[in-house]
Order: sequence, then structure tokens, then C-alpha cells
Amino acid sequence: MKRIAVIGGGSWGTALSIVAARAGHDVRLWSRNAAVVESIREQRVNSVYLSDAYIPEGVEATTEMAAALDRASLVILAVPSHAARMILTSMMPLAEPDMIVVSATKGIEIETGKRMSQIVGEVLGKTLAGRFVCLTGPSFAKEVVERHPTAIVAAGEDLECRRTVQSRLSFENLRIYTNDDVVGAELGGSVKNVIAIAAGMVAGLGFGSNSIAALITRGLAEMTRLALEEGAKLKTLMGLAGLGDLVLTCTGNLSRNRYVGQELGKGRSLEQITSGMKEVAEGVNTTPALKRLADRLGVEMPIADEVYAVLYERKPAREAAASLMTRPLRDEFQEPEF
Repeated sequence: MKRIAVIGGGSWGTALSIVAARAGHDVRLWSRNAAVVESIREQRVNSVYLSDAYIPEGVEATTEMAAALDRASLVILAVPSHAARMILTSMMPLAEPDMIVVSATKGIEIETGKRMSQIVGEVLGKTLAGRFVCLTGPSFAKEVVERHPTAIVAAGEDLECRRTVQSRLSFENLRIYTNDDVVGAELGGSVKNVIAIAAGMVAGLGFGSNSIAALITRGLAEMTRLALEEGAKLKTLMGLAGLGDLVLTCTGNLSRNRYVGQELGKGRSLEQITSGMKEVAEGVNTTPALKRLADRLGVEMPIADEVYAVLYERKPAREAAASLMTRPLRDEFQEPEF
């Protein structure tokens, strides 16, 4: 039995805590939300974010970071990307050099365009950056805790670290594959949220399967262009961390990002939509970060550009769709590749 700390009491952090406890580990779940901690302690459910899932006794909830990290060999970061740097900073005095830092956060820092691995390196230092693992892939929290067969990826540069994450968290319905491409895994998990907002807009506008298929395929092309420019491997984008997660988030009814896009397609404002949501739709914050990163690298991402225009320039979703369909005609695979 190993001590695992999960930092973040949202639905995904809670689901990972449940899986780890089912696998026999001693789990400490940290949340800044006192109501979440009280609900878990008294009712064994997270009544705020995942109310239908029983949380095993092996999970101890706390609002104290020191208590969560005490003797933890594996630390899973499951917080919104915009809060990651602040929370990592609060962890810094308590971090031990032999910890494995696992990011279950699918996003890019809005101010800098940096990935979670880069932020970990800046805040926690070179040693822990070398023990970083990105946990990503097609996975809705609700389905994981309901024991639906699920396959995801643990991507890390250190072979031992990624295999440790694989062996400790793979259990029953959760199967984890390993990968050494952190860049591809992180960008796949981030860009797919932006494309999912676009997919939701397509659905909200009343378009059918033809449109969704085109959107997913061309979204994959954009994701791949950016990731390859950053040094990722093509096969990563064709696997669970790329195509797999993209398909799930663009088509699944449990996708928060798809929901945001769908409501935008129906004519509601972003403020109206997000004010009624309990959890963050990562694509909303990732979109401007992604646009800055793509502009800096000179990577063409027309779908992401139109999502940005709808979210932040109040462009109607129908006009965004028309803009994509009236772009200059081209070869499907003309240079740059994808």
C-alpha cells in the first residue's frame, strides 16, 4: 500500500481518489472547498462535484496541504490550469525530491501559454520536473467510477516514474498505457478542449454528423500541426492522448467543453453559460493561451481562431462556421503537413 496525494477535489480528482483507494492505496484528497471535505468525511460522497459515487474509507479528505502531502510518494495534480501555478507554489515548501508529480490537468496557462510540465519545472525545480508524468486520455470521471472500461496514458520522460504511475493506478476498469512524449500528451489534452467547444457549436447550430466528422478531423490536423512544431511525436497525436481524447470530448454528452459550445451555438452568451456551471470548462481559458502559442509559433489554427472569436470577440457561432467554410480551397495535406 502506498500513500497517494490528490490535489483537487473536483470530479476528476475525486474519481482518481476513488480508483486509487479501490486499488488498495492510502489516499489523501486535498480541496480548498470546505464543503467538499465535510461531505466526504461525513457522507462518503463529494456532494458538490460527484454526488453519485461512494468514496471508500481509504480516502481521507483535508483542506490542509501539509496533511495531504505528508509521506506521499505520488502526488496527482487535478486542478484547473489557471490555478495550477498558485497551488504548486503552496506545495513547494512541502515537496520531497523523491515524489512523482502527476498532472491530471488538461490545459495551458492562460498568461504564458506554458504547459503544466513547464510550470512544474519553474515552481518545483529541476529534480521534480524530471519526475513529472502527464496523465491524460479519453476519460469522463462519472464513467470511470461507474466502472466503465477506460484506457488512458501516463506520459513521462523517466521510464521508472511513468511505469510506477501505470502500475499503481491501473485497476479493474482503468487501464493505463505508458508514453515518453510529454509534449504531445499535454498538447493533445489541452487543444482537444478548444476543438470540443467548436464541436458543441456545430451541434448547437443544428448541424449533423457530416459536420461533426469534418470538425474532428480538421481539429486533429490543427492539434497535430501545433504539437509537431513543439517537438511532439506524430504517433502520440494518433493515440489515446490525441485522437482518442478528441473524439470523446467532441461527441460525449458529459463533456463540459462541448456543452459550452452547444449553448453558444444556441445563442446564449458565455457569461450566461459559465455562471451556471459548477466546474471549469478548460477550453474557455485554454483558447486565448492556445491562440498566443500558435501565433508565436506561426502555426495556422483556423478552428481555434474562430472559437476565440466567438468566446472573446462575440462573433456569432453561425458566422464562425461560415468563415471556416469559405476559407480558400487547398489540398488536404499541402505543406505544412497536416
